[in-house]
Amino acid sequence: MLSSSAAAAPAKRRAPARVLPGFKITLGYTLMYLCLIVLIPLSALVFKTFTLTWDEFWAAVTGPRVMASYRLTFGASLIAALVNVVFGLLVAWVLVRYQFFGKKLVDALVDLPFALPTAVAGISLTALLAGNGWVGQYFEPMGIQLAFNPNGIVIALIFIGLPFVVRTVQPVLEDAEKELEEAASCLGASRWQTFKHIIFPSIAPALLTGFAMAFARAIGEYGSVIFIAGNMPMISEITPLIIIGKLEQYDYAGATAVATVMLVISFILLLIINGLHAWQRRHSGAPV
Repeated sequence: MLSSSAAAAPAKRRAPARVLPGFKITLGYTLMYLCLIVLIPLSALVFKTFTLTWDEFWAAVTGPRVMASYRLTFGASLIAALVNVVFGLLVAWVLVRYQFFGKKLVDALVDLPFALPTAVAGISLTALLAGNGWVGQYFEPMGIQLAFNPNGIVIALIFIGLPFVVRTVQPVLEDAEKELEEAASCLGASRWQTFKHIIFPSIAPALLTGFAMAFARAIGEYGSVIFIAGNMPMISEITPLIIIGKLEQYDYAGATAVATVMLVISFILLLIINGLHAWQRRHSGAPV
């Protein structure tokens, strides 16, 4: 009896076999890859900023042109993200709830801003919205200028941010329980009441996630905006252009200082996005 118990004791302490072997090697490779691709370049950015004194850093990131670019970049990104929340929900709703000719084509066009080079998007939007463009020529006589001012920036950011909202909300709508909507309708609820009390609570986490992703994407956008913005100081100059301008003037420390501010804000937005994803999983009952 003693010998059998002694033989069984080591078996109880044995760690369970992993489904995927090589965890330590895979983890080491992952950490090395992240360090080489992400952490080392970002740390070089921060270390270059540390060459400035606090007064120099503060002067670099709070200059009049820089502050104007902050207001334009974040303001335009916020407006574009809010517009995308509304129209992204409408597009996702149509793709999920209706069948029509060319639906697959429309569904594929939603992903076009993902595949289209940003510079091509900027040139195309400029050709459409300029005063002599296909669309802009009809607004120009009314005194509405769609290109080479903040209006063009907002339109470009709407263009590149729409897929984030659509692709975030679309699967949630597909998984929604239509039986609840039918029950609400049988109980006499109007369409607005059904949407307000049944549909909207289930898609609200996805809408917030799509909004945060579109907002974060718009903050760092450069290629599609640079052609349509006009790039006038204090009027239509975005923060990424400020960074490029400082680099062209060999003001590397000033460029890294502004870039560090954008890095911190982007990191905070990333944390918010991850939190919203976790909230969405908990709301849907999926494991976090």
